[in-house]
Amino acid sequence: MKNRLELLHIEEPSLEFRFGQRATYPRDGLYLFGPSDADAVPRSIRYGFIGTAQSLACFQEWASQVSRFIPVPPRGRAAKENAPHHVPFPGFAEAYFAHWSDTPACVISDLSEDDLRQKAHIGNRHEAIKELVDTYVDRLIAESKRLEDPPQFWYVVIPEFVYELGRPQSAVSKLDRMPGKILLSEKQAKKMAYQSSLFAQDEKDAEVYQYEKNFRRQLKARLLDHKVVTQIVRETTLAPSRFLKAGTDQPKRRVEDPATIAWKLSTGSYYKSGGRPWQLAGVRPGVCYVGLVYKQQPQGEDQRYACCAAQMFLADGEGIVFRGALGPWYNPETKQYHLDAEAAHRLATTVIAEYRNKHGHDPAELFIHAQSRFDDDEWDGFRSACSGDTNPVGVQITDSWDDLKLFRPGDYPVIRGTALVANKRAGYLWTSGYVPRLDTYMGPDTPNPLHVAIRRGEAPVLTVMADVLALSKINFNSCLFNDRFPVTLRFANAIGEILVAAPLRSEPMLPFKHYI
Repeated sequence: MKNRLELLHIEEPSLEFRFGQRATYPRDGLYLFGPSDADAVPRSIRYGFIGTAQSLACFQEWASQVSRFIPVPPRGRAAKENAPHHVPFPGFAEAYFAHWSDTPACVISDLSEDDLRQKAHIGNRHEAIKELVDTYVDRLIAESKRLEDPPQFWYVVIPEFVYELGRPQSAVSKLDRMPGKILLSEKQAKKMAYQSSLFAQDEKDAEVYQYEKNFRRQLKARLLDHKVVTQIVRETTLAPSRFLKAGTDQPKRRVEDPATIAWKLSTGSYYKSGGRPWQLAGVRPGVCYVGLVYKQQPQGEDQRYACCAAQMFLADGEGIVFRGALGPWYNPETKQYHLDAEAAHRLATTVIAEYRNKHGHDPAELFIHAQSRFDDDEWDGFRSACSGDTNPVGVQITDSWDDLKLFRPGDYPVIRGTALVANKRAGYLWTSGYVPRLDTYMGPDTPNPLHVAIRRGEAPVLTVMADVLALSKINFNSCLFNDRFPVTLRFANAIGEILVAAPLRSEPMLPFKHYI
């Protein structure tokens, strides 16, 4: 390929479902055929529930609803006559060929809403959110240890005030503030990193500041060591009609239509129970994709330190997260992350060993996706971990929202899959845009491309772009047509946040479902 701009279209990747049938839209495939891993006998979905009595009532209303057919929403006044992106939900058993009960296998419904509300309103936000998470985590761990056959995953259903006050920037008005037990300030706790306190209580109180002020991330992080899988959902998502604006029949919170919510939560439930809803069709044998994850974790005043992890994804959508070493991987001047040769070698060796454990041989192709470039030392480490049978390729994928815009005549923007190839190693790829199957563009603004560049190793640029486009269809937590970023990087920030949201006693290698 010569170094000239070339505009072309990459065909929409197909997904594989039951009986080897193919479709481009996950909801079509599940509705018509069922999940790709379905056997002759339906699998059982065993899930648990934790929340308040009101949370349980909301959940049971929804669990009963998804046991049967849910039609598409009525046509709105401004909507088109046909809305192909809406697909009716046939019922959990019909969509996933699985046994679904609207009664959880294990129920913890005695959490006190008054107690949660008091904890949520503690003035010290670190203490407040940790106390809230303690309430759920302690019970989940105790119940999982007590049961001989614990649930495959747990629904964690939270009141709206837990969601609102469990976010990093949440604040409580002075009138509503509750006193807490922690008297040590965050500033004093940071000072203790250089100068120990004479009082043991101060040392203990300082621990609360090791936990992030984010309910969801902290809860996920603290359950990693215990291998407890969760699906966190708000009461208002499950039963919006129970929470109305004062004096009206309008819900306080605007949510998606019931069929869409059913598709999203049910697909996530099937995946977290150990199922595989769909997989990429026609993928080359022996290919392995890895996404690098970084999260800054300063040590004292040294801003260079960051936590590193790798997400490995296979053609069947199977994902595993490996936590790497903490080290000075961040460069404040370039604002990029780079491992040293030893850390890169260790991380790649772990990934390849797990691939070998699953397949009995090393991968033929190892694509390493990152948002930063790869420096020489780092790439030497990755390459040294590969045997002669593995071709490692380093791909940088970045958001190019301000690089260029592409327009076409008509009512809709550029078609998803459009590629502008700059040379044999780089180009722009539109992973969002008009989708013929949906007959619409599902975004608010002019779609922006991703910049895809082969920084290390050798591979055809169109093959790399086609892989990125396909990997944007692996999100079992949403059941959407596609995401904008490939799954290797789509959850990178969220995973990084979870890995540093609480102290971890081990460096777990866990399936991707623990993080989403």
